[in-house]
Amino acid sequence: MAAKKAKGRMPAKNLANPWEDHYTRLARKENYVARSVYKLKEIQDKYGPMQEGHRILDLGCAPGSWLQYATEMAGPSGGVLGVDLKPVDLAFPPHARAVVGDIYDLSAEVREWLTPGVDGVLSDMAPATTGMGDVDALRSAALCEAALFLAADVLKPGGYFVCKIFQGRGFDSFLAEVKRLFEKQRIFKPKSCRKQSREIYVLGMGFFGKPDVDGSDVN
Repeated sequence: MAAKKAKGRMPAKNLANPWEDHYTRLARKENYVARSVYKLKEIQDKYGPMQEGHRILDLGCAPGSWLQYATEMAGPSGGVLGVDLKPVDLAFPPHARAVVGDIYDLSAEVREWLTPGVDGVLSDMAPATTGMGDVDALRSAALCEAALFLAADVLKPGGYFVCKIFQGRGFDSFLAEVKRLFEKQRIFKPKSCRKQSREIYVLGMGFFGKPDVDGSDVN
């Protein structure tokens, strides 16, 4: 009688978090508050925009993993400010902090911090989704346009912009605007993005300088 094949044991699922995967567990092991940190890490490993001493603005920073990583990259000689509608309940070193704020109506405190200019603007913002692809893509594009508008106002010449956007309507016009403002542009899909996600990241590097009121660039 032939021996029966042993059945493979399926890994136990985490019922508290059905979305848990390798990156979720790795984030917990490495003391990051969310798996999304590895998207930024992949961008940094490939393109290296963040450097020690940089001043970095992180838009849509909650729950705080991008802010944690940007703080590491900037180091004590730099500065990092995170802004989100939701509070971030994490402890940061003196050169980094998170504030509750609205990108469409920044407080005087945030504006004062931004006044010297920043080396980089990060945006991992996402809209409240409806499940309708075109609607969600347009909402995402609107957020990205707002982030880009702010970046164009606060970036130092030569600065960089990293932004998440949903693929779909509004993407091409957003990318065209990034191309107008930055010397180099890249479109990147990190491996750590979930396979079913429509999100993609657009990078602008080598900011030309604050555009003039007529749309031309001035340094």
